[in-house]
Amino acid sequence: MSVSSDSHIQSKPVDHATGTHATGVADSGRWSTRRIAVYALFVALAIVTSFIELPIFPAAPYLKYDPSGIVSLIAGFAFGPAAAAIVSVLGFLPHAFTDPWGALMAILVALALSLPASVIYRRDRTRKGAIIGIVVGAVVALAAAILGNLVITPIYAHMTVAQVAAIIVPILLPFNVLKFAIHAVVTFLIYKPITKLLDK
Repeated sequence: MSVSSDSHIQSKPVDHATGTHATGVADSGRWSTRRIAVYALFVALAIVTSFIELPIFPAAPYLKYDPSGIVSLIAGFAFGPAAAAIVSVLGFLPHAFTDPWGALMAILVALALSLPASVIYRRDRTRKGAIIGIVVGAVVALAAAILGNLVITPIYAHMTVAQVAAIIVPILLPFNVLKFAIHAVVTFLIYKPITKLLDK
């Protein structure tokens, strides 16, 4: 993302959901073929990246980072909250067949991150709006991750709520902060070129 003087953030910025490069709902209210194709591409990217799992926190190598949240963020920034929701949910559906509780957690966190970020950025399509959006989204997602772990993890991980609570500060909190920081940095680095491709 870039400052307001850059090409893709103007005084009247292109809204990919409804603007000139109409990938959004037309005046008739119908979905365009282009919009369906672009959303499908984002969902496919989210699915693929959700299977890329990397250990990023040495204290808990069993916690894996996947970059699918970046895809949800970019979809939300480019096309709005509806796109963020669609990509966040459909991107993790394949995991529901093998790890339903994990998929539920992943969807919850992805929605908590991308929806607030995309809503804020839609109202203020500037670098400041993007930063505020990601920060707010990260805070909401962090709360969702902690609460989700307290409620969902004891159901399938053979841990008590007290055991989960005991690892919040030393493990879950720093892992998720690092995860969302990576999401934010990568999103800033790649959003502009991806937006330019979508504008073609």
